[in-house]
Amino acid sequence: MPVKRQKWSEDFGEWFRDVLINAGIMDYRYPIKGSGVWMPYGFKIRRNVLQILRDLLDNTGHDETLFPLLIPETSLAQEAAHGKSFEGECFWVTHGGFERLKVRYALRPTSETVIAPMLKLWIRSHADLPMKLYQVVNVFRHETKATRPIIRMREVSTFKEAHTCHATSKEAEEQVNEAVGLYKRFFDDVGVPYCVSRRPEWDKFAGALYTIAFDMLCPDGRVLQIGTVHNLGQNFAKAFNITYETKDGSQEHIWTTSYGISGRGIAAVLIAHGDDNGIVLPPKIAPIQVAIVPVPYKGKEKEVNKACIDVASKLKDAGYRVELDLRAELTPGNKFYYWELRGVPIRIEIGPRDLANGVVTIVRRDTFKKQTWTMDDVVAAVQTFAEEITNDLKANAETWMRERVYRVNSLAEAKTLLKRKAGIVEVPCCGKDKCGHSLEETVEARLLGFPEDITEKVDGKCVVCGEQAVNVVRVALAY
Repeated sequence: MPVKRQKWSEDFGEWFRDVLINAGIMDYRYPIKGSGVWMPYGFKIRRNVLQILRDLLDNTGHDETLFPLLIPETSLAQEAAHGKSFEGECFWVTHGGFERLKVRYALRPTSETVIAPMLKLWIRSHADLPMKLYQVVNVFRHETKATRPIIRMREVSTFKEAHTCHATSKEAEEQVNEAVGLYKRFFDDVGVPYCVSRRPEWDKFAGALYTIAFDMLCPDGRVLQIGTVHNLGQNFAKAFNITYETKDGSQEHIWTTSYGISGRGIAAVLIAHGDDNGIVLPPKIAPIQVAIVPVPYKGKEKEVNKACIDVASKLKDAGYRVELDLRAELTPGNKFYYWELRGVPIRIEIGPRDLANGVVTIVRRDTFKKQTWTMDDVVAAVQTFAEEITNDLKANAETWMRERVYRVNSLAEAKTLLKRKAGIVEVPCCGKDKCGHSLEETVEARLLGFPEDITEKVDGKCVVCGEQAVNVVRVALAY
């Protein structure tokens, strides 16, 4: 029997938790709080999403690598601001067997301090630069807030982090811009809308000069940070004394950047394209792009099933990921429910009437729109539908989010919008930290930062102090 579905539009938190397990994506019932198991279907989604990221990085001169999980406490503390920030979030290894360790080991919360000692060994001269590395690993953070599957975990089982090294400040700045561009291409590719903001000084990554973050809006009116890019300057290079020989023979500290997307990048796809019937997957990342369901009548089962087998074979030969659902114990209606919940982009139905007319019925998962196409044209039909679904998912998600970004000119308006969880609010601001802190306290929301994608001149007064505004600043309820 189908389980009762929570509504994406009304009870997002319960919808997300339920759809993860019922659609076979992640089982969060592991007996350690904040950990979960990627199930086979979810792991395939994960793999397809990560492949997009890997391709983007590989094609821009990044090399994949793998660094150790354990970080000596002495290394973690070497960059002061970084060590202080993460010390309270770490899981610590204190014993090896029955023997207490002389130096505690942290389970990797992020990898700047595990990579830095190796960079010191690898980088000798300007000929070794730039160096652009990335890895996909587990990271561990002792979250004290309420954990949520994928969104807020203690074991983040999918963390893509890139680390780059450069000879000059200018090159590091250019790398930050490249990273922002790469992330835009990634989220555009999977149809996830975003806002790009420069985080305020007090909310930047510990040890960075500044942080640029990508945020998406969830249906409950809260934002979710889905990617970050950090210019680390020479802070880690100086802490670990990582230098290179310049062309004129002098020694200079390198400049570094880092940027990461966690499992939230996968959650973002599920959230952005979800609906009250389950998830909706863009064809590019769907483990199953086409589900074929026979709709037989008594006495016509063999003929209908054979037609389904022939169509499946034709689509597989064309390179599509196809599932032929011949389960005899389920009705066609139950099969429709099953594949809708799992977000399969295209469903093909074949019944005796379709067979007699030489056609198939094709159903789009995003709109449930049905069309009939001839069996001879089924490959062209799937290609057409896949392109339409990809474009429409992106456009509809973008429209939905943009309609929930508000520009207002007073604290009262901002507070009212945030109280009713309307979305992201932009207000004029003078840029002073004091006003930023005051704004957060007054509206009881998170200051996301200054937009990186707004270039027009701001004509208005700071909503806090009344001085001339230099930019708008974004605030929102946040996870």
